[in-house]
Amino acid sequence: MSDALDMRDGRGHGRRLVLLRHGRTAHNHARRIQGQLDVDLDDVGLAQAAAVAPAMAALAPDVVWCSDLARTRRTAEPVLAACGLQASYDERLREFHLGERQGLSHDEYRALAPEEFARFHQGDFDVVPGAETTEQVRHRMVEALRTLLDTVEPGRTALAVSHGAAIRVATVALLGWPTEAIHALRGVDNCGWVELLEQPEAGRLRLLAYNRTAGDPDFA
Repeated sequence: MSDALDMRDGRGHGRRLVLLRHGRTAHNHARRIQGQLDVDLDDVGLAQAAAVAPAMAALAPDVVWCSDLARTRRTAEPVLAACGLQASYDERLREFHLGERQGLSHDEYRALAPEEFARFHQGDFDVVPGAETTEQVRHRMVEALRTLLDTVEPGRTALAVSHGAAIRVATVALLGWPTEAIHALRGVDNCGWVELLEQPEAGRLRLLAYNRTAGDPDFA
């Protein structure tokens, strides 16, 4: 069955799904493989989270779900305060588990397994020993985001705070694109976000914005 959401329900006002990546961590800054290691935001990440909070409030989400890892929870704190909401925390919104390579720097990974690292660096995480597969991440992310979107009424907005690679996989899946299309999308910046808008009459989601940031001059 397709991962694209089936929205042929006769409603005239599409719901919006916003996928926000967490702020910067020390591992991000040092180019160290993070995966599901529970790393908090650094000072830059905290500032990014504070800066993105008014932008998220401007989108007026009704519901916020968040990965249960520290970096997403900390990113969500100012967002929740700005929106006057509480979050639900869901481990299905976590980043890829990157198996034996979690904790390695890019340089360490390249030295250990150069051919494998080259494929990883191009976005092929399936080569990582002991890692979650793209299919596994796609399944859990789509399952969680389908359920999240179902919690809001037509014309309203749901927000998920998650992780870069997981967001990219979910975006492609929810649009009904082939999985290989992830390689046509650049990564989402720290505290960048994706907006997907429901088209009830067509039974699908469409891409409204990708990798938008609070500093974008055209953000409204």
